[in-house]
Formats: sequence, structure tokens, C-alpha cells
Amino acid sequence: MQREPAREQGPADPDPQRGEVAGPTTEQVADEICRDFLAIHQDSYGRAADSASAHVLGDTVIVLIDGLELLPNEEFLIGEGRGDVVGSVRTQFQEAIGPTFSAAVERATGRRVIGFASHVQIEEPRFMCEIFRLEPS
Repeated sequence: MQREPAREQGPADPDPQRGEVAGPTTEQVADEICRDFLAIHQDSYGRAADSASAHVLGDTVIVLIDGLELLPNEEFLIGEGRGDVVGSVRTQFQEAIGPTFSAAVERATGRRVIGFASHVQIEEPRFMCEIFRLEPS
């Protein structure tokens, strides 16, 4: 088993006053998910998105990635009236990369993802919405 390097200071460090380990806050979990999703998006598409927001609601995580930048070939297809093709390819790609996004959610929440759904909107405003169902705690 491989050990993780010790953190210098962080949300999971023991509280010296109480001798307990404090977990990350919901806001910290959401921030970590946003950072990871923007990095994954940049790496996988080669283009940035304007922003990401994550919402942790019980056993559900919703991530919205706003301001998608399209590739030149996607812009061309849309200009030729073939936005349906762009939407279809992006949807298929999101399904294929779902395990990567799920792994990011699992790292941030410490819980297993048991379901994933994705939607990509190619028309303005361009965005992606990823929904994750977590194993009940």
C-alpha cells in the first residue's frame, strides 16, 4: 500500500485542542472539484472554460462548467448548420471521460460515485452540466 505524503497544514489535520480529525468543509470540497474539473477540461479538450461551480447536496454533486470554448472544427460545423454533430460528439466524449470526472469527485468528497449523467449545451450560453450520485453515507 502506498502512503500519501503528509500535508503541512490543511482541513484534515488533527485539531490539537480536541484531538480529532476535522474533514474539509462543503465549500472546500466544491472548490477542489471546480479546480480539478477545469484542469481536466483544459487537458482533454485543449481549450479552457470560463468558470466552474460545484454544489454538494447530500448524496448529489452538480458541476456546471460555463463559457465553453469550441474548437475551430466545431465552430465550422456549427456555421454549416451541423451543431447536432458537435453536440453528439461532445456528449459521447463526456460519457467516455466520465470515470475521470467521477474519480475527481470521489477524491474531493471521500465517497464513491454510483451514478453519473452529463449534458452539453452547444448553443449560447455554452455550458456543461455534470451530475454525480454518491453512495449514501
